[in-house]
Amino acid sequence: MRSIIFGIFLFLGAQVAAQSVTERDGWVVLSTEKDFDTLLDDLKTAVRANQFGVVTQAGPTGAARNRGITIPNNRVIGVFNNVYAVRILEASVPAMIEAPIRFYLTEDDDGATTLSYKTPSHVFAPYALDASADLMVAAEELDAVFLTIANAAAR
Repeated sequence: MRSIIFGIFLFLGAQVAAQSVTERDGWVVLSTEKDFDTLLDDLKTAVRANQFGVVTQAGPTGAARNRGITIPNNRVIGVFNNVYAVRILEASVPAMIEAPIRFYLTEDDDGATTLSYKTPSHVFAPYALDASADLMVAAEELDAVFLTIANAAAR
């Protein structure tokens, strides 16, 4: 009997349900009707169209699948631009640890995908007191660029 119960727990543990990312302070959350791969491609296209680059990508879906665990698609995409990297460094060396700014794609239960990110002004705000004023000027400029990228990808 114990082995049956253990087997049931193993089966249930090998599948993780999709959870929605919800609005929170300093975040932008855009629900889309796009499937994961389409939104991922559209995000990369929007990043390039705005003269930014995909600097990092990470997601556990493939590795989990190789371990026999089924989880919804998700990926963190780090995006930045060297012009802003130099400005951030000039304004605050410690603040640069926050770059690249990340977009987060999460597959929903219905197969659609949510695109979310922390706004650059939210990410860089903790460094503002010890930085030059250009840190938050650059962060607000980045807010506009990231919103443009997100809206282009999500539509």
